Amino acid sequence: MVKNNIKVGLIGLGVVGGQVAKVLLERADMLSHQTGSEIELKKIKVLPADLGKPLAQFLPEQLFTTSDEEFFDDNEIDIVIELIGGETPAYDYIKQALGKNKHVVTANKEVIAKHGPELINYAASQGVSLYFEASVGGGIPLIAPLERDLKANYINGIHAIINGTTNYILTRMGDDGLDFDMALKQAQELGYAESNSKNDIEGIDAAYKLAIMATLAFQCQVKPEDVFHEGISSLNARDFKYAKELGYAIKLLAIALQYDNTIEARVHPVFIKQDSFLANVNGVFNAVSIEGDLSGHVIFSGQGAGPLATSSAVTADVLRACRDVQSSTRNRGIILSTQKVIKPVSQIITRYYMRLNINDSSGVLAKIAEVLGQHDISISSVIQKETDDLSKTAEIVIMTHPALGNAIENAIAELKSLEVVKDINTAIRVEEI
Repeated sequence: MVKNNIKVGLIGLGVVGGQVAKVLLERADMLSHQTGSEIELKKIKVLPADLGKPLAQFLPEQLFTTSDEEFFDDNEIDIVIELIGGETPAYDYIKQALGKNKHVVTANKEVIAKHGPELINYAASQGVSLYFEASVGGGIPLIAPLERDLKANYINGIHAIINGTTNYILTRMGDDGLDFDMALKQAQELGYAESNSKNDIEGIDAAYKLAIMATLAFQCQVKPEDVFHEGISSLNARDFKYAKELGYAIKLLAIALQYDNTIEARVHPVFIKQDSFLANVNGVFNAVSIEGDLSGHVIFSGQGAGPLATSSAVTADVLRACRDVQSSTRNRGIILSTQKVIKPVSQIITRYYMRLNINDSSGVLAKIAEVLGQHDISISSVIQKETDDLSKTAEIVIMTHPALGNAIENAIAELKSLEVVKDINTAIRVEEI
């Protein structure tokens, strides 16, 4: 029997929570028409400080509660939306809601990356569903295709730009020649980056998102600690200049590959060809390329963050949960393989771009080539870019053939010990996509 009135509880009234509350209230008639039942925002769980926010002043006072007990013990609430972010207390709130037989919708990438399979299976055991489309890619549909539309495929790989903050910074560095600090400041002034942007610029945010996608795509739990991540703060405007001269762009790429029961999962800056699709995804936009053995390459692109895009995904999940309430159905649990091995980044083979400052004298390149050769690293090209007559130093760019990650690390350590090498400024992987 169709339930005529479905009640929703919301946890959090931040930027995204406030936008979701507005959508649920302002589009109540449209959303209710889509489900055949009235959708009512019954209660909003907030901190006392949230009550002073502008949006709270325009909402009925009876909507708000600061009490966990009042919120979770409300038997009329069918669906709980968690939008406070972070692992604690969000994980406890999600599990408590599921334990009270309430369907849950969340945008929490950290909780899903760390505890997703556990919570999905717990929801199934409680006869309810857990939806998390907004945890990856904001308004870009990614979770549902991986859970449903691409399910018949053996997923070979994922290549993704899934952090709008870093993509904006890299775009400004590439297009305008800005150094990292200036590009970050600009992103913060425009609201694209928070004052503390560590999770973004160090690749942690992208690692959470990649862990979620890889777990679903490969049917094997990939934990955040399994994902190698390297940030963008060491990049220099010169690297973008030289990349362009060589026919490349620089992007922070999230990469997950599957082969022979082995998985690669890594997030780091890469050189990619300028004419590739991902090289031309700029600003705060995100894009994900998924390769299936049946589907081939499937590309998803759009705004990956922000209150409007995220509220789109959250509200769509609420509608899915409403249909579950009406039909008394739930998502099935997730069955994961334990037979796959996470390949350490030290064993991954890629080409490399290296930028070094060296003594501008004869015989230096031969010494560098000798060190690289001892570590089985073959040089593709060496270009001298700039010289300083005063200090008698030169800047060179080396492009290698494919080499093992730990070989590069060991070679760099040895090169740094050479008196003729003044500095190794940058070493960036080159991906042929």
